[in-house]
Amino acid sequence: MFESAAPLIEEYRALERELSDPALHADASRSRRVGRRYAALRPVVEALDEHARLTGDLGAALEFAETEPAFAEEAVELEAQLSVVTARLTRLLAPRDVNDDADALLEIKSGEGGDESALFAGDLLRMYLRYAEHVRWKVEVLDEQHTDLGGYKSVTVAVKGNAIDGVGPYGRLKFEGGVHRVQRVPVTESQGRVHTSAAGVLVMPDVEADEVEINDEDLRIDVYRSSGPGGQGVNTTDSAVRITHLPTNTVVSCQNERSQLQNRDSAMRMLRSRLTALADEQAASAASQARKSQVRTVDRSERVRTYNFPENRFSDHRIGFKAHNLDAVLSGALDPVLDALAEQDLAERLAGSGH
Repeated sequence: MFESAAPLIEEYRALERELSDPALHADASRSRRVGRRYAALRPVVEALDEHARLTGDLGAALEFAETEPAFAEEAVELEAQLSVVTARLTRLLAPRDVNDDADALLEIKSGEGGDESALFAGDLLRMYLRYAEHVRWKVEVLDEQHTDLGGYKSVTVAVKGNAIDGVGPYGRLKFEGGVHRVQRVPVTESQGRVHTSAAGVLVMPDVEADEVEINDEDLRIDVYRSSGPGGQGVNTTDSAVRITHLPTNTVVSCQNERSQLQNRDSAMRMLRSRLTALADEQAASAASQARKSQVRTVDRSERVRTYNFPENRFSDHRIGFKAHNLDAVLSGALDPVLDALAEQDLAERLAGSGH
């Protein structure tokens, strides 16, 4: 029933041969892409092999069961195992986002709520850092703008790591995009009243330089002096970089590094991801529910998630997910909601493909 996967097996074997060629590793960018694709295909090929083995074993058990009843029990066990593998293969082979196996850039911005929103943005960052640590992903801070109370006006991080069931950091985290609302008593509140504020999250695929064509004449590059609260991180040279992509009016900036060149490289990396996300959205706006959920404004009305501290409640409004373990979630226990979002997306993709 999975004959259509034959080209994937051929691709996997070809990538395997390519990875064994020392010449590949002379090109770091190409080597990373091949390795990433190979890692994404491995669970598919392994599941196909297991499916073929179980199918053969089940056929033999059923044949022997006709004359030897003891094999009937083994056949029942094999059918149960085959059912599990079939469901996994269906999930792995469903139509998917072409960037699902990519690494991710994750941007968090404070919104309505002032200092409290900035502090919540910091809480969200720590939540994702702990989740990344849990699944052994690496996180690199590309740009951050602190507030006096220790929160973040904005922070952008790169998330790199191995695929989970054929899905990389971007495919796993992409549904985090949108407005996250918090309800709690702020540290600045003297009368104990619960306030509501919001922070925005944007998740983009982290793409290689040669995967996106950007013309130099389409860019306006401005340099300026870095700034920080209370004089922290203030440079004496114009090392901060702002890049504007004129055709799309997309603006990115970076001031995290001491070197203007390093800041320019990070800003270009952010720009490539932004333009990739924008192009994907324009090409598949009718079908891509994932990016439709990544709202462009940060206010309380367009929320995807609520974090209610007084009730220790965590809610995802897109799928009706609720849990009363907010403390655990903020410590990185995101798998239950990420799994639920992935299952909902799978159901929609299978329905859209006619399966």
